Amino acid sequence: MGFKKQDIYKALETITAPGEGKSLVENNNVKNVVTFGDEVIVDVTISNPTLQAKKKIEVEIMKAIHEHVDQKIDVKVNVKVEAAAKENPNQIKGKEIPNIQNIIAVASGKGGVGKSTITANLAVSLAKMGFKVGVLDADVYGPSQHLMFDVEQEKPLATNINGRSKMKPVENYGVKLLSLGFFTNPSQAVIWRGPMASKALNQLIFDADWGELDFLLIDLPPGTGDVHLSIVQAVPINGAVVVSTPQNIALADAKKGVAMFQQEMINVPVLGIVENMAYFTPEELPDNKYYIFGKDGAKNLAKDIDARFLGEIPLVQSIREAGDVGHPVALQEGSPLSDAFTNVTKEMVSQLLKRNANLPPTEVVRITTMSGCSTK
Repeated sequence: MGFKKQDIYKALETITAPGEGKSLVENNNVKNVVTFGDEVIVDVTISNPTLQAKKKIEVEIMKAIHEHVDQKIDVKVNVKVEAAAKENPNQIKGKEIPNIQNIIAVASGKGGVGKSTITANLAVSLAKMGFKVGVLDADVYGPSQHLMFDVEQEKPLATNINGRSKMKPVENYGVKLLSLGFFTNPSQAVIWRGPMASKALNQLIFDADWGELDFLLIDLPPGTGDVHLSIVQAVPINGAVVVSTPQNIALADAKKGVAMFQQEMINVPVLGIVENMAYFTPEELPDNKYYIFGKDGAKNLAKDIDARFLGEIPLVQSIREAGDVGHPVALQEGSPLSDAFTNVTKEMVSQLLKRNANLPPTEVVRITTMSGCSTK
């Protein structure tokens, strides 16, 4: 039987290391390969101690060798569990995503301010301008982008990229989308600890075939916490957009959201603040504006903290209805609401261009302790 050790390694290069976006060989999971006659022994290490994980990697190795080398080879796999290096358990190994030019995080200090609605309409507005756009729904505990893009019945398909299986994002309205909503039961709550959420996000980011993108928008969960740290540790974010409503309690939380990105250990430029639900205009009185939650709150906050005010979006029933039926209002050509989102998007892009011209590329954050010790 004519095969060489190099043939075995080539076969193992087609297997993706769990959650890494690299092959077993690239990720140094393969510790040794021994061949003699028609027999091959493969020694590998994994960090997952479960019996299921061990069996899965064993089966994948056997299948790869039989498919790519020879069906008659007698394959023996020795799987050893190797504890991961001690570090922040929520940390994702940071690296760039190939062919993605700009990564923008959309955040809010508190829930219920319309952050996901703003994200969806920013993405659609960018796509209408001719940009290649993707959305990563990182709102682990309340994913909604699959609903807003009317693709809740879709599932990401597997695609083969250089011999490796990757997820192909679902696409609608010219926007590529990955969301945990594709993989969870809509009637059940997602009850995950920080490390589990981080691992799931790692797979959505690095085990996906995003292709070429001008913009990847990341819809973060409300508040500040594990997921936010995981994201800034995972990828070099070019800038953040913070969404708030005008009332004082929302502004107080939005200020904390801005402060998170401005922390020395994170240092992600804040492109600006969007004021959502800025005023109410009834359909029968289109010229009237009622400032239900207060007036110019986010605009004043932006001025106070020396951040750019990107614009205001009114509280209008059709925005909610459009999101509920999976047809973002920014798709409505020539409508005042579509124009409002276009203006906010243009202002965001303008601030991003200034940021890219005046600041060096953002590096991933490396946080080693919760006390704030970090290196860039």
